[in-house]
This record gives sequence, C-alpha cells and structure tokens, in this order.
Amino acid sequence: MSRKILVTSALPYANGELHIGHLLEYIQTDIWVRYQRLMGNQCQWVWADDAHGTPIMLRAQKDGITPEELIEKMKASHERDIAGFLLSPDNFHTTHSDENKEMSELIYNKLNDAGFIVKKTIKQLYDAKENMFLPDRYVKGVCPNCGTADQYGDNCESCSATYDATELKDPVSQVSGTTPELRDSEQHFFALSEFSEMLKHWTAGPAVQDEVGNKLKEWLDDGLQNWDISRNAPYFGFEIPNAPGKYFYVWLDAPIGYIASHLNLTKRTGENFEDSWKENSDVELYHFIGKDIINFHCLFWPAMLQGAGFRKPTGVFCHGFLMLDDAKMSKSRGTFVSASTWLEHLQPEYLRYYYACKLNSSVTDLNLNLDDFVARVNSDLVGKVVNIASRCAGFISKQFDGKLSSEFPAELQGDYDKLVNAKQPICELYEQREYGKAMREIMLLAEHANTYINDAEPWVKIKQDGKRDEVQAICTVGLNYFRIIMTYLSPVVPELAQKTEQFLNTELTLDSLAQPLLNHKIEKFKPLMTRVEPAQIEKLMAATAEQNKAAQADTAAGSASAANCEPIKPEIEIGDFEKIDLRIATIVDAKPVDGADKLVELTLDIGVDTRTVFAGIKAAYDPVELIGRQTVMVANLKPRKMRFGVSSGMVLAAGPGGSELFILSPDDGATAGMRAK
Repeated sequence: MSRKILVTSALPYANGELHIGHLLEYIQTDIWVRYQRLMGNQCQWVWADDAHGTPIMLRAQKDGITPEELIEKMKASHERDIAGFLLSPDNFHTTHSDENKEMSELIYNKLNDAGFIVKKTIKQLYDAKENMFLPDRYVKGVCPNCGTADQYGDNCESCSATYDATELKDPVSQVSGTTPELRDSEQHFFALSEFSEMLKHWTAGPAVQDEVGNKLKEWLDDGLQNWDISRNAPYFGFEIPNAPGKYFYVWLDAPIGYIASHLNLTKRTGENFEDSWKENSDVELYHFIGKDIINFHCLFWPAMLQGAGFRKPTGVFCHGFLMLDDAKMSKSRGTFVSASTWLEHLQPEYLRYYYACKLNSSVTDLNLNLDDFVARVNSDLVGKVVNIASRCAGFISKQFDGKLSSEFPAELQGDYDKLVNAKQPICELYEQREYGKAMREIMLLAEHANTYINDAEPWVKIKQDGKRDEVQAICTVGLNYFRIIMTYLSPVVPELAQKTEQFLNTELTLDSLAQPLLNHKIEKFKPLMTRVEPAQIEKLMAATAEQNKAAQADTAAGSASAANCEPIKPEIEIGDFEKIDLRIATIVDAKPVDGADKLVELTLDIGVDTRTVFAGIKAAYDPVELIGRQTVMVANLKPRKMRFGVSSGMVLAAGPGGSELFILSPDDGATAGMRAK
C-alpha cells in the first residue's frame, strides 16, 4: 500500500532573487519528493513565496513600486528559476493570497477562542514627526548585546542576538531620521509558554534530528516566553480580525502559507483538504528547512497547530548552510551566485548531482568547492555513467539495426540480479536523506559496468569472425546495466533520466528492473551530457562578480542616502580621540563560540599581554583563516562580561555587516603591541 505524503520547503522571501544557497534546500527536497514518487507513493510538494513584512515595504519603496507589484515580479522570477533547476512542486503559491488570509484568520480565531491569545500593553518606539509606531525594520541603533552600530530593531547581524526594538541604544527612525520616543501600545501575544510540556515531549521524539532536539532543549529549559504576533500599521500583511490597525506578524502567517498552498492545490484537484491537516491524519507531513529557522518550525509552529486543533508535522528535516570554496557566499568577494546566473552558464543537473554527493541527514554545512565540482561531475556523470551508454550504443545502432539481443547471457544473470538487488539499500539511503552515500553506491555500480565492458572488449571482438552475436550480447548487458543505474539516479538528474528514456525507448521504473530489456529496439544514441569546462566556471564567477559589484554600488548608495537622514550626533573634541588606545594585535587563536551563530572567540597578542575578545565576524570569516593575521584593536575598552565569557577589548572592522564585514589590518611588517597610527 502506497504512503500518502505531504512535503514543504521553507518559503523564499519575496524581496530578492533565488541564489544557489536557496537551491541547496530546494534540490534536497526535490530529490526526496522524486524518490517517493519513484517508489509509487502519493507524494505532494506544496510551497510558496513569503510575501509579507516590513522588508517588502522597504524594497518596494526603494524600487518605486507597490508591494503587490514587487511580490508579483519576484514570484515570476522564482518560478522561472524553479523550472530552470528542474524542481517539481505540485503547487507554488504566495502567502499574499485569499487562501492564506482565510487560514490565518481561522487559526488565529481558534487560538483566540481557546484562550491562547492574550493582549498586553507594552512600550514601543513611536515616530512623533510622522505620527506612527515604528516596525522593527523602520528603526536602527546600537545593538544592546555587542554594541555594534547600525542594527535593525529585531536582531543584530553582528552577534546574532534577538531583542525588542525598545532595547536598542541610540535608536533612530528610518522614516524621519529623528529619535523615536516610547509610547504604550496594546499587542496580541500567542501563549507559547502554555505548550512547554508538549514541546518538550515532541522535540525529544523522532520528529526532529538529535542535534536539533538538543538545541531546542536548551531553549525549552530556559523557559518559553509568550510570542508577540501583532504589528502596528503601517505593515504589509493581513489585518488581525476585530483589531483595526493591527497586523499579523509575518512569522505567524508564513508557515500557515504551507496550509494555504495545499488548500489552493486541492481546489484544483478536488481532494479533501481537511484529511491532510486534521488531528490523527494518516498523511505524513514533512518540512525541509535551514538550521536558522528551527525555533519557528519546531516550537512556534507545532504549538500553533495543536492549539488550533490541527495535526503536527511528522518530521522537520533541517540542513546546514552552503559554503562556497570554504567561505560564505559574499557580494563583496564576488561569490554570491544567483540561480539565474548559474543557469546562464551551467546545466542545472551539474549542481543537483554535486549537492546530492555532499548532502546527508545532518545539519552540518555543505561546501561547494568549484575544483572538486568540476572533477566530480566530469568523472562520475560523464566519465562513468553516460560513458556506459556511449560505449555500447554505437555497436547496437550500426551493427544490429538498434536491436538488443533476444537472450541475456546465462552466466551474467547473477551479476544482473546483484545490480537489481542494490535497489533496497539505495532506496533506504534516499529515504534517510543520505544522498551522498546513495551516490557512492550508485557510482560503484557504474564502475562495475565499465569494468565489465573494458574486460569484454566489444571493439576488439567486432573485428573477429563469428563474434557478432557476442558483441550484441555484451552491449545489451551494458545498456541494461546503464538502465538500472539511471533509474537509481533519476531523482537527482531528471532531465538526463528523461533523455535516457527516449534513447532506450522505455520508461525508467523500479518495478520494471526485474526483467532486462531484450529483443528491444532502441533509438539512435545522441550525446546525453557534456563535460564541465573550467572556462565555464571562470565565466560564471566573472559574471557573478560583476553583478555583485553592481549590487554593492546600489546598496552603498542606498545606505549613504539613509545615513544622511540620521541626525548628526553631538560634537566631540579632538581630545576625545586621545582616550582611545589602538594596538596592533596578532591573532594567535580563533574559534567559533558554542551557542552563538555569529561570534568568534579571538585570542590576541598585543605584546604586553594576551587578550580574549568576542567579535561578531563569523559570517565573514572562517575562524581558522584568521590565525596568524594581524588586526587593530581598542586595547583600553572596559572589559565586558558576556554569556560566553569576558571580552577584553574590541577588534575594529568596517562594512555594512553580516558577511560584508572586514577586520582592519595593518600594513605588512607591523609588530604586535605597537600603537596604531
């Protein structure tokens, strides 16, 4: 009996194009979905654009269009790239839809009726000049945790701390450039704390990976706080029922977008929508997400679902981030590769296969090494798999009118059965999302097939009298091995699989593998895949660097414009600078900080002593790369006790933040401990 499965992927945000980091998750999802369909299971994949929130408003204002025009434009762009990378969702919708409004209001009302929505008057920042409460992204200031300037009112890009906008130091309205004031505002909260015991049990079970469960346990042990789910106007989203001027926070209606996309799909298919979302449903529900949003999907979301009387997910599959040549993708370094730029220079299946080779069921980061990428694709897909077909097809077409042998060599039946019986372990690896292990097993089969052809030497035997039937048999065996291998690979390289079906004149199915193709007519062979050339990679990265350069210039212009809106701080005297003791320091050790996504613990030698400094630069640097480098630090900054230890100084850095951040380095030959001038 086939399984009924419903799958979702994290929603791409509708204020920018897709990039190859997004594609890591979407390809991971697509492979799993295609595998389930190959197994004969009823597997649907529903998905959508995340189209609400303040950043959408800001981007639309910057572009001089309405938010609706922006999200329509981005949806078209995303759908183009989805098709380009051969992704196969059953429905790609938007959170700005009638279905999502309906479901968001339904779930909110159910939570409210059950007593899980509470109202509370809190202090919020208010722009008196513009007469408006300020959404988180409409205010910037100094991070209350690490002291980094120019941070938004919800989280710090430097140290990854989350906080309320009212906690910012020196806040500035991004609307008027004035200093906002605190005013009372009534907000709506979801009583997340009421679900602590349920969440402790659920997150300790099979629904999440062990490492995710351990992280969630830390948060649960610290105690859950009620969650603010409302935002004041102006806000692009859905207005809360019976609460004029109050809007659902984007993270409330975003996951509900999964339900809304499925509802939109069932309107077309005629299926019973409620069967998949009711409690005790026999439909398996799985979410594919990145490790940066586990709190929303593994705490807030299951609590909302249970509180509203809906089923919880069967599983949440979390993956790590994408690294490019061992570093985060960066616009400043010219390595932020968009999906559309990739498709202009390289085939999508190259990336699909490489990701499959690297993906597993853990949340560890994945590195796209471009040299390894070229070698792996050329060696495996072209040199091992496609090579089987190209070595055998010519003989069958030219010598035997495209006809395979009528009998399979009896002495090779056991060998054929071994390839067929590899189905079970390979399928189990797909099921467990251990794609890398599955690819290794499949390539072993390809190596075996090539060894058989090498040893059989059909190119030699075709020149020998009385060997024609043997050559036909050899190539028939080879092409049957190729058929098996391509069936196993079909979830990863669907276009190559489709070309194989056309060439072999048969459908690739698991059930059909038990019997080899015999006395069967194949089509004339056409090249199925070409090698990746280094020149293609060079062109890809050159085009990427050019696009990143243009984007940086645009961002810089926008940042300068925004900065000019801020009031100039009070004047200072030249003597104020004399208080600062800048020293050249050698970084003798650098390591990530457990429990902090963006902090690096630096051990700095400044000559007279050694200091420990916590710096929010992990997004821009691999800590190992920093060891041995020199930088400039403020040596007489008062030590500050942090959750991770005491930070005795500050490393100087420049840039807009996040991955676009650079520590200041002295000229070559500088000595640790010298005063920086």
